[in-house]
Amino acid sequence: MTAAKPPAVPEDRRQRKARQTREALAAAACELILDRGLAATTVEAVAERADVTRRTFSRHFAGKEDAALDFVRRDGDRINELLRARPAGEPPLAAYRAAVRDWLADREFPAWHTRPRMRRLLALVDSEPALFAAYQRIRVGAQEESIRIVAGRLGTDPDRDVRPAAVVDAAAGVLVAALRLWARDAGRNPGAADLATLVERAYDALSSAAAAAAADTATKV
Repeated sequence: MTAAKPPAVPEDRRQRKARQTREALAAAACELILDRGLAATTVEAVAERADVTRRTFSRHFAGKEDAALDFVRRDGDRINELLRARPAGEPPLAAYRAAVRDWLADREFPAWHTRPRMRRLLALVDSEPALFAAYQRIRVGAQEESIRIVAGRLGTDPDRDVRPAAVVDAAAGVLVAALRLWARDAGRNPGAADLATLVERAYDALSSAAAAAAADTATKV
């Protein structure tokens, strides 16, 4: 049985304004970095493009890289929300894979990478050290929450039991590998396999490798 989704808490006016400001700053950072390059984009220019002050920018983001990659944080939050809703008895790796599949198929809350030019921005992550560092920081934060969710499903302590971290690191690593391959292919072949197909192939590869390793171990015992 799938866990019931908790009712959404309506935003008040202040929360809505803060969210809209954050989204405007994130969009401005993406646009400017893609148009001018990371080095030529300043926090002041991002704030000006979003029509807010430099001080307002600092209330939302630590730097331009964090602003440009805020969609990664939002997608991570969405995957974790879907992971919490998976059936309680589902194996953790299968639950994470299903959460990712649901995220990619969601039409009500589409994944942010589907927005225009996000594929190009993801491709920049590998070539810009500052963007890569921000991406890793955001990704690790999302995975830490995933580990807590998986630990709760297993009824175990993630500080003492390696299983939650092992499952999440493997499952999230597959997603990251697929995303990187998909982003790199943007310039060469924009019509290449869509991300959902690539992700499924990547998870199939992990499952096959794990099964082969388990069989090999069994024959040696």
